[in-house]
Amino acid sequence: MSKIEKALNRAREGRGNLQVVPVAATMATSGTALVSNSAAHPETISRMAKSEVRLLGAGELAQRGLIHPQHSEDPTVQVFRELRTRIVQQSHGQNAVILVTSVSKGCGGSFIAQNLGAAFAFDVGKTALLIDCNLEHPSVHRLLANASVPGLADYFENPDFDIKKIIHAVGIARYRLITAGKRREILEEHFTSEKMKHLMDTLRRRYQERFIIIDGPPMSKIADIRILSELADYVLVVARYGRTTDTQIANCLGAINDKKLLGIVFNEEPRIPRIR
Repeated sequence: MSKIEKALNRAREGRGNLQVVPVAATMATSGTALVSNSAAHPETISRMAKSEVRLLGAGELAQRGLIHPQHSEDPTVQVFRELRTRIVQQSHGQNAVILVTSVSKGCGGSFIAQNLGAAFAFDVGKTALLIDCNLEHPSVHRLLANASVPGLADYFENPDFDIKKIIHAVGIARYRLITAGKRREILEEHFTSEKMKHLMDTLRRRYQERFIIIDGPPMSKIADIRILSELADYVLVVARYGRTTDTQIANCLGAINDKKLLGIVFNEEPRIPRIR
């Protein structure tokens, strides 16, 4: 049996893959059940909080479609915590770069990438950095109050641009992001450049406990995915429950190195998810 057949069988049976509840489930948690994040872990904020204007409260997290750490009974929070644990185990506790890509447009890859970063940041012993490499449909900038901040485009177009200028505080302790930048068109060739490799090396070295999440384009942009997967340690594939076919999944898995494939996340499953 081929690796693709095995992966599809595991996906059907629910073993070894994650099933994630809809985005709406997170948005619906914006009521009184959530508590403010502003006082969650005050003793751990010191080093990275210097550039933090303020931390987002429960309602603001919900508006951005982000999980809240104190709402531990929320199935969405539980799934992302378990996903974080699996990645830490896979990387043997070392920091890692994780590429998140969707089988096709509309599967919710950016939602998974953004909340996976939040899950790492909510662990007091880790930091997270989210990079928007979904150039045709960027979304990471929407997490910021000022969406026009410098990003990848500015870094690529200006040889002397300081990396610090493209790293921005989200409003969650230990969580930073890099947007696609002011211009929406960035040549894919930039991903293969020495400057991109230098950026990733620098970001990885800056904090030993940092987990870097790449919000990648869908697998239809296969050339970009192959380039980005070379920069990543692991690849996580997002499928949409009930709409993504076995053939689509098989094609995606066939393009990813066995050793880097973490698994498949099924987004928008209609029942409460369980990880088996």
